[in-house]
Amino acid sequence: MSSHQHLQGRDREQDTRSTSPQSLGLPAAMFWPLSAAASVSQATATALDLMVTTLTGRDNTSPPPPEWVTPNTVRLELPSMQLRDFSVETAGHTTEPVTLVCAPFAFHRATVADFAPGYSLVETLLSEGLRPLFVTDWRSATAQMSNFSIDTYLADLNVAVDELKPPVNLIGLCQGGWLALLYAARFPDKVGRLVLAGAPVDIAAAPSTLAQFVAATPHAAFEHLVRAGGGRAMGQQLLEAWGPLLAATEIGEVLQMPDSGDADDAHALEARFRLWHAATVDLPGPYYLQFIRNLFRENQIAGNRFMALGRCANLRDINIPICLLAGRDDELVPPEQLLATAHLIGTPPADIVTLVEPCRHLSLFMGATTLRTAWRRIAFWLADETAPRSRVAQVRS
Repeated sequence: MSSHQHLQGRDREQDTRSTSPQSLGLPAAMFWPLSAAASVSQATATALDLMVTTLTGRDNTSPPPPEWVTPNTVRLELPSMQLRDFSVETAGHTTEPVTLVCAPFAFHRATVADFAPGYSLVETLLSEGLRPLFVTDWRSATAQMSNFSIDTYLADLNVAVDELKPPVNLIGLCQGGWLALLYAARFPDKVGRLVLAGAPVDIAAAPSTLAQFVAATPHAAFEHLVRAGGGRAMGQQLLEAWGPLLAATEIGEVLQMPDSGDADDAHALEARFRLWHAATVDLPGPYYLQFIRNLFRENQIAGNRFMALGRCANLRDINIPICLLAGRDDELVPPEQLLATAHLIGTPPADIVTLVEPCRHLSLFMGATTLRTAWRRIAFWLADETAPRSRVAQVRS
């Protein structure tokens, strides 16, 4: 593990010849609703109109998601989330501070953090002694939630942190990463240590297909999509239009399944992944549109222009230890977009840890190898509160 930013070299080829959904690569269409909307509307909003007309009358009901695999209870019922407590089997054994995983809220369920035995971030963190451990289980947006904005989610996250008695160790995954970063900037005294994994922070740091699609698409196209959903971006509509499943070989790569594993186990994991993929969440329109405009179109987080709960969230206010976990082969968030965080925050360089793993985007949260190596080291870093902050540089797998 290194405390300086080091990217393993690779060429980034930007193919500008095709902007079809197929040219995105299946994981992009699968995991990020904004990529789906942008890919069809780049040429003209007429294509989006046709899609919405075709899909609006269809059943938008999501199939039930896979269950959480790790026993848990619900600590809080909030408008935007259930706060899940994974410390139910460790009564009487607690450490400080609490660890809170801020799960993604982007198209799929928060069970990305607890996918299956051996492929669960929750399981990994618990096995390394991080207790108490909590996860934000974001609710799929109902019609009554159609006015929820990013501030709604920050406010509920703040209620959860206060319930857990700050400061907490905060882990942000993907979209949960930029939300966690905003939270730490807005409430710097409530976060002890911060981990960001696969989170887009500085969109200008490296080109990405997602950012190019958003830039090329009139904002009115995204607004039309939300209006067609009655104030929401409907997960099943987006899935039906642009959510082809990964091939079995690609699922194996994402999950980092061993080649020598049992065939029946592999088939069961593939089936579970397909079930997880089919279970979508709907996004409130304001949240969805703010994310597209404020983050991808205007890069407001990196520019210290993002208004969060009535105040600008200045990243320079963050001076706590931070760990940045990026995927070298991340097809959605180039490592530079995350690692640029190190230059934007007020944390001293000695307290900034970076990890670049040879994996794809979803592998950062579900990949067996990444969980066994990178996340075990991160768990040690989070738990080792008594050691000097630069001690993490000496950690070995």
